[in-house]
Parts: sequence; C-alpha cells; structure tokens
Amino acid sequence: MPRDVSVLLLYPPNQSLRGTMCKPNGSLAYPSLGGALRRHGTEVSVYDACVGNDSDDLDEVFYNSPTELPSGLMRTGVDDQRILQEVAGHDIIGITSIFTEQETMVLRTARLIRDAFPEKILVSGGVNARSRLPQFFGAGFDVVCLSEAEATILQIVDLARESKRPDLSSVAGIAYRDGDSYRVNPADPGAVLWQLDELPMPAWDLLPNERYWSIGRPHGGAFAPDAEIRYASMMTSLGCPFHCAYCHIAGEQEGSIAGPIGKYRIKSDDRVLEELEILKGLGVKQVFIEDDSLLGKKKRSIRLLSKIRGAGLDILDVNGINVVHLLKRWQPDHEILEALVEAGFTEIVLPFESGNLRVLRKYASNKLNIEKSDIAALIRACKSYGLRITGNYMLGYPDETLEEIETTVELARAHMGHGLDAANFFLVMPLPGTPLFDMACANGNLPADFNPDTMNWTRANMAKTLVPARQLEEIRDNAWETVNSAEFRSYKKTMVVGATKK
Repeated sequence: MPRDVSVLLLYPPNQSLRGTMCKPNGSLAYPSLGGALRRHGTEVSVYDACVGNDSDDLDEVFYNSPTELPSGLMRTGVDDQRILQEVAGHDIIGITSIFTEQETMVLRTARLIRDAFPEKILVSGGVNARSRLPQFFGAGFDVVCLSEAEATILQIVDLARESKRPDLSSVAGIAYRDGDSYRVNPADPGAVLWQLDELPMPAWDLLPNERYWSIGRPHGGAFAPDAEIRYASMMTSLGCPFHCAYCHIAGEQEGSIAGPIGKYRIKSDDRVLEELEILKGLGVKQVFIEDDSLLGKKKRSIRLLSKIRGAGLDILDVNGINVVHLLKRWQPDHEILEALVEAGFTEIVLPFESGNLRVLRKYASNKLNIEKSDIAALIRACKSYGLRITGNYMLGYPDETLEEIETTVELARAHMGHGLDAANFFLVMPLPGTPLFDMACANGNLPADFNPDTMNWTRANMAKTLVPARQLEEIRDNAWETVNSAEFRSYKKTMVVGATKK
C-alpha cells in the first residue's frame, strides 16, 4: 500500500557580507515545484528560514537576528532548532541552490537535517547544485535534480511512496547517492518542455508574501518611501537567444547534463494573462518579470504587451531587457517602448555590460554594437515615456585592461548625463555552470577548490586578472559613489544587514 508523502521546500537562512543588503530568496523555483506537487495531489509547503512564518517574530528573525559566521559573513534568519521543528513532519526536504554565494548555508542546512533526521530524503537542484555535485553529496543530499524539475520531483515522490529509501536509478535528469559515491543520469533532451502552457500554475500562495511585502526588498526595483509594496515575480518565457559566457544559459545547450533548457521558449498570451489574474487575486500590486529575455521575439512581445494593458498592475523588469531589442536600425524602437509603457511597465533595467566592443564580442554574444547604436537617444526616449531606467555595467574580465574598464565607467557617467536614473556596477563573477567559470579555472583565475563564500557580487573573485582584484573593487566603489546621485546612494544604504525596520 503506497504511503502518504509530504514535501517541504526550504529556503535556508541567508548569509551576507557585513554592511550589505540582505534580501529574502523567494525565487520562483518553489512556487513552480509547489504547483507541480499540488497538482499531483502531494502535500507540500514552503518554509523560508530567512524570514520565518506566522510562528516567528519577523523583527526578531529578520531585523534583529544577524549573527556572525566563522567566515565573517552575517547569517540572517531563524536558528537551527526552529529549522528542525519545521522539517520534522515531512518526508522529502527540497533545498534549492541557484546562487553560489548561498552555497555554504545550503550545505550547512543539509548537514543539520541529515544529522537530526537520517531517514529523510534530501533533494536539491539549481545551476549551482548541479555544478557542485561532490560538495552537495558530501553534505548529505540524496538527489540533485539536473534540469527543470517539475516532472522529476513527481517521479521522486512516487518512488518515495513505495519505499522510504527508494531506488532512483530509473529517473532521468538527476544525480543520486550510490553508497559512498553518486551516479549521474543525464537529462533526456527529448523531455525538454517546449509548450510552457503545460507547466502547472505556480503556487505563489505558498510563499510568506506578507512578510516579503513588509520587508520590501525584492530582487530588483526601487520604491518611494510611502509606496504600498505588494510584489511577486513571474516568467513569461524560459531560456534566451543569447549565450553569454558569464550566464548559466550558455551551459544549458545540447549535450549538457541539464539538456537544452537554455533554448528560448515562451508561454502563450492567455497563459500569461491567467497568471497575472491569479497574482491580482493574491493582492499583488507590482509584478517583476524575471525572464532572461523578455523581448526575445519582438512581434510576440508587442502582441502580449498590448494584452497586458489595463491589467491594473505595475510591471517591472529584473533581469534586464537586452538593449538591442529596444532598437530598430540602431535607433530607439518607439513601437516596443510604447508597448512596454502601455502594458504597465514603470521601470526597466538596461544591461549595457561594457563600453568596449571587443569585450561584448568575446563575452556577451556580440549582442550589442555600441558603436552604431544611438544609446543617448534610447535613454532620452525611455525617459520621455516616463520610465525609470537603470543601467548595469560589468567590470573586471580576466583580460580586460584598465583603459577598457575606465571606458565602461565613463560610458555609465555619460548615460547618467542623458537621463539614466541609476547605474549598477558589477564585478565579473565566474559562477559554476558558466563557460566563464570553466575558462577561469583553466587559466588559473580560480583554484579548483575555490571558496564559494567569495562568490559575492561585492568582491573581485578572480586572481591573475590584468587589473588586480583590490584595484577592481576600488574602481567599482568609486564609480558607484561618483556616478550615482546622493538620493539613490542613500536609498540603497538603508537596506544593509542589520538595518532598522522602515
């Protein structure tokens, strides 16, 4: 007789550098998996150990809780005993690992659960997990999902219904424990879901939304001090037409253990509108579109945006709209800009990446010709439509010269002069799962046993770069301070670890 199986999807406590912003994870992984499990008839819940639930005092857990870890990083969230209380009543514990900088807390939480509950099945997934299999199995995980896991998690549940220690050898797209080692079953390329409407509806209601809204720190965006913040994230597409060296999508192609999930795929207009209605029903007012390439198919985008018009939601972009998609013959494409504004977009991020054509060609899929494109006109056009626009710039590629870095900083300064609202400067991060990571390891920019705690956007993580790490950090800090307005800098500095509740 099959047994009942309960699944807990757990976000571990966060770790952050002292003096930096702590944001809850809240990624779309758990709403997506939760929706699949719910449709399957499986009991599922989510616990975010960074913010807790109704049994936890938010002030105590989030605002007053940061404690220093042996690494010097700051831990924010509930204590170990509280995690074990939540875990106790469930059979399968899922812990996502998308962000390398949180790997240490993921592994620490896995060890905590494994020691206390050796009978429970520990499952992970995400680009960081599948790129770091020895570390994850060493911490006690039983399974790592290597690809999109909405179907995979159901197979694991069904096998767990038949046995407390199921035989997972028949499941494709996973790595699984085999004695003191592990085995890898690569994803079936034919199992990639091309019709995204077949995906279960994400279960956003499983998230501690009211707590996220009270904290008011989404992954992106900026809000007025008196704004009512009730946000959620969604995706209208998966994958990307570009294969940039610093992005995991470049490693998710034919022949990879994840399968070709990096291929660009879209949801239908009706499906997107249905998701927006569900979010409205939950009381959401701001929707962050987290597509890797929102405008990957321009005609589709214009059509979809026209249908979103009047939805009564503020639509914001997180991952950045590829600048080339806002241009037509190197000039602003007013048709797409008007469609964005009429659909409810109030803010977009423009990933300029670099001020150097050589760097863009080598590392960024040659996706923008900055020498031909009239970026000044684009920025002015965006502002004329009332959009708040932020630019993203990357500094510190292994072979990038000081002159090239300074060119990028000066480009950002020029963009601010044209009307850009803010400029974000990021030091290049060679994250596991990306071609840049493999390149950095091969060229001696990273050791094979690198410390994941160094993979933080505030740090220059590579050695042997043409411009030394410490100098890169100084250039980045100075650029952020001198290019951005005092108002913007002040706003960002209120969101550091240990900041008081607003």
